[in-house]
Amino acid sequence: MAKEDMVEMEGVISDVLPSATFRVALDNGHSVLATIGGKMRRFRIRVLTGDRVKVEVSPYDLSRGRITFRHKD
Repeated sequence: MAKEDMVEMEGVISDVLPSATFRVALDNGHSVLATIGGKMRRFRIRVLTGDRVKVEVSPYDLSRGRITFRHKD
């Protein structure tokens, strides 16, 4: 799937789960399971509960996503 097909949403990390998986509460009220994207893993960017993040969600499975950016504040 091309990167242009992904839907970008913003939310807050609500729960840390095993295997580098996070539950993200999106701004629209939904909740998704998300993993950390490759560049964030490569540069060892830490994500903690309460962090504001940007998530890419596939239009085919809206319950899973990939964390692509952690906001500074």
